[in-house]
Amino acid sequence: MAIADKPQYNVIGTRPIRHDGVDKVTGRAMYGADFRMAGLLHGVIVRSPYAHARIKRIDTAKAAALPGVRAVVTSDDLPQHGARQVDLGEGAVSMRHLAANVLTDDKVLYRGHAVAAVAADNVHIAEEAARLVKVEYEPLPPVLDVRAAMQPDAPILNDDVRTVFAGAPEVNADQPTNIAKHLLFEKGNPQEGFAGADLVFEREFDTTMVHQGYIEPHNATALWNADGKVTVWMSTQGSFTAREQTAELLRLPVSSVKVVPMEIGGGFGGKISVYLPPVAALLSRKSGRPVKVIMSRADVFEATGPTPGSHIRLKLGVTKDGKLNAAEAWVAFEAGAYPGSPVGMACMCVFACYDIPHARVEGFDVCVNKPRTNAYRAPGSTQVAFAIETVVDEICTELGVDPVELRLRNASRKGTQRVDGPTFARIGMEETVEAIKASSHYMSLAPQSRSPDKQCGRGVASGFWFNAGLKSSVTATVNADGTVSLIEGSTDIGGTRTSIAMQLAETLGITAEDVHPTVADTEGIGYTDVTGGSRVTFSTGIAAVRAAEDICSILADRAAALWDVPADQTKYENGGVTGPDGKRISFKELAGKLHLVGGPVTGSGISGEESQSGAFGTHCVDVEVDTETGKVQILRYTIAQDAGTAIHPSYVEGQMQGGVVQGIGWALNEEYWYDEQGMRNATFLDYRMPTCYDVPMIETIIVEVPASNHPYGVRGVGEVPICPPPAAIANAIYQATGVRMRQLPMSPPRLLAELLKS
Repeated sequence: MAIADKPQYNVIGTRPIRHDGVDKVTGRAMYGADFRMAGLLHGVIVRSPYAHARIKRIDTAKAAALPGVRAVVTSDDLPQHGARQVDLGEGAVSMRHLAANVLTDDKVLYRGHAVAAVAADNVHIAEEAARLVKVEYEPLPPVLDVRAAMQPDAPILNDDVRTVFAGAPEVNADQPTNIAKHLLFEKGNPQEGFAGADLVFEREFDTTMVHQGYIEPHNATALWNADGKVTVWMSTQGSFTAREQTAELLRLPVSSVKVVPMEIGGGFGGKISVYLPPVAALLSRKSGRPVKVIMSRADVFEATGPTPGSHIRLKLGVTKDGKLNAAEAWVAFEAGAYPGSPVGMACMCVFACYDIPHARVEGFDVCVNKPRTNAYRAPGSTQVAFAIETVVDEICTELGVDPVELRLRNASRKGTQRVDGPTFARIGMEETVEAIKASSHYMSLAPQSRSPDKQCGRGVASGFWFNAGLKSSVTATVNADGTVSLIEGSTDIGGTRTSIAMQLAETLGITAEDVHPTVADTEGIGYTDVTGGSRVTFSTGIAAVRAAEDICSILADRAAALWDVPADQTKYENGGVTGPDGKRISFKELAGKLHLVGGPVTGSGISGEESQSGAFGTHCVDVEVDTETGKVQILRYTIAQDAGTAIHPSYVEGQMQGGVVQGIGWALNEEYWYDEQGMRNATFLDYRMPTCYDVPMIETIIVEVPASNHPYGVRGVGEVPICPPPAAIANAIYQATGVRMRQLPMSPPRLLAELLKS
């Protein structure tokens, strides 16, 4: 669905084969686990079996004495750290807490918490040695529920945590607490707004921790060289942030650490924080040899950052004509063992789809005895979208208003102010709702129940993510054969080598195939922030456009020298340089003559000042509910999303479909199952993710409302697709059964229990 004023492009909007495609499909692409070098040792982490315990003693003597063991490390080998905050690109973290998460010192705060590590000649010896490390624990009572952790008598996880107040009144800020942050945002006069509402809805919602589910486990190979320099080969979403974290944790200058990004088998926000590089580096320093550490699947589940569980209280006031007049939200997120949940982002997103004049949001970042949470695709937004979109659907039912009509009546537009302050520039919320309204899916008859025990329903929901800008660097060099070598620092998860190359090619007027992109290590390109927040095609794309413009300017001067005419009489346009008297030379022809007029041409570009205005999506889903078992089957799913400008439509569609499938997992099956000893379903057999048998083909509608702050109108597309699915499915379940689900996941046992109550 294109906007009428969209420019026509030659490269942008086409579907070239991705540049790394051959290596990926033939298995030649090098992932972290594939890396080998001479003298390589294998490392294994010793992890806590307790959710909460004090460490009384660690005995590594037997492990160190095992033949084939070359090094053993504990937190004593890691430098001590204070509370200094480091920005990871999708949130900041205290260095003391990050260090304690890498190798804890006095307490373990979740099952799987790293206590020690060993390196040996092979992984089997390392595993045996890890079992020989004896740790004496004093078990402590764990706190596993976010509301219980907020109580005054709850066990305290971190003695150094004090509540940070952002806009909220301070109360007992000098006492140790599990509440790391208390946020408050407000606009208008909510009390007045609710007084003017005809109907007020107050509901509560709960969600559980969910893992990103990437196929490739965390990995790192480190070499602490004799010259004091550390090199790390790893799969990461941000080589520069990984470098900064590793250098800080080891108390080294960033110039002494080089991170070489390998190919990455999924991340979705979960591969931003470091877990293994500092440990592998310490083992390498002790042994004098390179050390590789790869997590097991259970380690990935138990010891890396899932998305937070949450408890949400929502209040919406609406007039009889369907105008949302006032809103309040109380949002508490499980930060896990250490502060840092995306509750602030949740507060920014909760009411963003709607123009509500009076609103108030309170947010709480709360420590519990679970792994420290991390970003996961639109971090914080899916939880709150589940809450508000469910209540919006309930309002539609109460008022007898079509779900898309009520959303159109209240949609955010250019000039709408979010509750946290910013005012929207040009956005596409209305357009995504209109796209669903006009879709063949929504215009078709709702599915009919096949039998009394198989009930069908249709649901609609919308979602928002503000998208990040941040910093990127690009360099590009013209080759003599008319191609361009492009070097960038954004690790490629979803085809961004190609989406960046296409923007450079469009600007130069050449084909995408004539650009050869490379993702460089931290010494091969300027600083570049993480691949996350849907920022790469936007921000690294801006840097690539600027590098191309740099090249265009230089080539115009070189053509002037070649023709011996004044530089102000030449102009680069349409893939070549034009000059006086009808002179013209193509990019390829000029590239072959650069040695005659000054030699190589290199352009560079950076971005960092630009920010995105956000992206919206609206979804429609049909479900069938087996009322005898509680099983939900997805029958049809359509997503409409504003991509600004779709650089490579296939990749946009892939991001949309992938996010929906993950959202379906959140909605129906995925959850961390905990008891007092920790997570009990830390395998893909027990942690139920969607498969091809669980989802239909996801139908996509790309809406293009070009963003005003990007040369080609790009908006990030990777985050929004995961936001609406749980609410859309919950709304469809209600239409099928009359039961409102307010807890995720809506798994068969949980749904069946609610059905039996009704």
